Amino acid sequence: RAELLFVPITPQRHGWVSWKEPERYAVVYPCAGTLADDGARRVPAALGALLGPARAAVLTLLATPMSTSQLVGVTGQRLGSVGRHLRVLLDAGLVERRRAGRSVLYSRTPAGEVLVEAGGGSRRGPD
Repeated sequence: RAELLFVPITPQRHGWVSWKEPERYAVVYPCAGTLADDGARRVPAALGALLGPARAAVLTLLATPMSTSQLVGVTGQRLGSVGRHLRVLLDAGLVERRRAGRSVLYSRTPAGEVLVEAGGGSRRGPD
């Protein structure tokens, strides 16, 4: 009995198929919606110039707590790159981490909030 999986991904533009014969097949396709919207991930120019666009994107996305895996999925960056960006942001005091069950979640510190706000990015909603 074969199994067919549908796997939505972001921010890819093209899909593909994958299989492990004879029992598992997958259709991988770019998804649509809020997380797939390029405008939702736009990095303010000033913040990108200061931190670099990839690192600024990570900081901007941390308006809500996210795991490393979630950041990889949303940004399209490789795991090692996201990990290095998080290490630099942690060392600079711009993000903090906390354990939530088996996951480690990262979020902006007050200093990170100020930097994103000054750079013209989104601000965290009410707590």
